[in-house]
Amino acid sequence: MRQLALALGERSYNIYIDSGILTNASLIQPYCSGENVLILSNETVAPLYIEALSKAFPDKTVYHYLLPDGEQYKNLEHFSAVIDFLIENGFRRNDTLVALGGGVVGDLGGFVAASYQRGMGFIQVPTTVLAQVDSSVGGKTGVNHALGKNMIGAFYQPKAVFIDTDTLKSLPDKEYYSGFAEIIKYAILGSEPVKSLLFANIQSINLRKDEILVELIYHSCHKKAEVVALDEKEQGNRALLNLGHTFGHAIERLTFYKAYLHGEAVAIGMMMAFNLSVAKKLISPEIVAQYRELMLALNLPVSLSRSISVAEMLDTMKLDKKNTSDKYRLVVPKGEKCILIEQERSAILMESIEKQLLV
Repeated sequence: MRQLALALGERSYNIYIDSGILTNASLIQPYCSGENVLILSNETVAPLYIEALSKAFPDKTVYHYLLPDGEQYKNLEHFSAVIDFLIENGFRRNDTLVALGGGVVGDLGGFVAASYQRGMGFIQVPTTVLAQVDSSVGGKTGVNHALGKNMIGAFYQPKAVFIDTDTLKSLPDKEYYSGFAEIIKYAILGSEPVKSLLFANIQSINLRKDEILVELIYHSCHKKAEVVALDEKEQGNRALLNLGHTFGHAIERLTFYKAYLHGEAVAIGMMMAFNLSVAKKLISPEIVAQYRELMLALNLPVSLSRSISVAEMLDTMKLDKKNTSDKYRLVVPKGEKCILIEQERSAILMESIEKQLLV
């Protein structure tokens, strides 16, 4: 088993990574407080894993609540419905909510846990690549608003994160590869172990080999934990973890969260960020070409197949919550690392977007 700690003082917690963790009741049980447990999942994941996870809490009253599957359901309506369920079933603040699923379940579940009676116990059990390497680690929780993604939420850390790589075997190819956009992000951000593992193990990744997945997830979580420990609430360098996300979130919203999975939109967004870096002479076209080939080898889209205009992209990006002025606050690659810039609406920004609008 791989294990690492996210160091946040009193809010510190462990991340456990291995195959078969869902059946390890002795590992999970000590992190569960109170008399009641709510396992929040969705209609796709629950039939596969919810019964096995329920057995980890033999001395608790275990409830199940299932969300519809999809980013479009990460909203205040379903947040409110889960709160109603907790109230109706007499949950207290010392009880525990366990999020079993992908990023939507984890984000919404974390926001419910942060809000219910001003904070209840919370455990993350992510079941997608994307959730395992990104959204389950770091304490960002929230729901979407009609005018923007993740506009409503809170920073709220779990008590522990349990990552079972066995859950990745049941993912459809599209969902599986989508998560690798976030892993590629860590390579671009400067994680040499992640970069080396990615470029040297395409075949093993395609075959979903446990050994390579455990190592990729471990080093990705290690990079994220390192950044979050220094900047929990994104006042500085944690913003670098948003590489490709300002563009990607705009793509998701403009396609109504239906055309692209989050990781697919981020992959296209990273290409837009690469274009801007090349235009600013911050990175060589040769490096961009290497990462473009890597994305294609991992079945990620590198350009849009939907009709979106540059003007629509720029208008939607203006609503990004990271913006602190009239300029766009963007993360771009620079050499072997990334930097945060404030970019005005300009010809090079428009061209950087337009290049990826062509199929």
